Amino acid sequence: MKTSTHWQSTPSIADGFDAYDDLPERLIGYPAVFRALGIGTPAVRTVLDYGCGPGKVATRVTEACDAWVVAADISPRMLEIAQALRPHPRIDYQQIDSGKLTFLADASIDAAMSCYVYINVGEVPVLHEIAAEVHRVLRPGGRYAVLDTNPATTGVRFSTFRSGEPGRTYTPGERRQVHLDQPGGGEPLELIDHHWPRHTYLDVLTEAGFTDLTVDEPLLADPSALPGPNPAEATRPPFLIVTGVKK
Repeated sequence: MKTSTHWQSTPSIADGFDAYDDLPERLIGYPAVFRALGIGTPAVRTVLDYGCGPGKVATRVTEACDAWVVAADISPRMLEIAQALRPHPRIDYQQIDSGKLTFLADASIDAAMSCYVYINVGEVPVLHEIAAEVHRVLRPGGRYAVLDTNPATTGVRFSTFRSGEPGRTYTPGERRQVHLDQPGGGEPLELIDHHWPRHTYLDVLTEAGFTDLTVDEPLLADPSALPGPNPAEATRPPFLIVTGVKK
């Protein structure tokens, strides 16, 4: 799989991503994903975190319920961090090879998610391959949620990050600079991702066979939960969540 930022070959990027305080994500984005997938309900006993990074989201799944999590990533350094800092008896960390989930059988997973994966892929055919592979391993009735930064609020300065330049319009697939705040007020971590409009997510999941697609753009319910007055997350949705069902 080709990605914009060199997640596989640049350990410092993985280290900086792990250090990033994902406060808006854990207040707004991840709870919405968990609700969309039914995490915490009896129907969800196994969860796939495709593109697990340093294991933060997989760990939050285990804190929210007693499901088993398969947490997979293409980056050896991300998995090294996850296994060192966030080991858990119900998390199985796995290396993804060329986008394929060779370690999972057909229809073996109850729910799946990809958080900040699609924006790191610059080729639509690769997005189709990812969605098709997730569809393969999901059981019938299983749900798949894709969480990314919201293409409708590109350039907005949120509490801990900015994705894209203010006032600029991006075309589908165009490379886009991202700034993630780092602890201690140092220089932000700079990444490069890709701009995908909403219809790309809908098209990709539909082509893979997902139905009953829904789109969620959650807002911050309690503005006092984020630092500073009038955080942008209260009025501008920072995340886009597209969910589909395998029939």
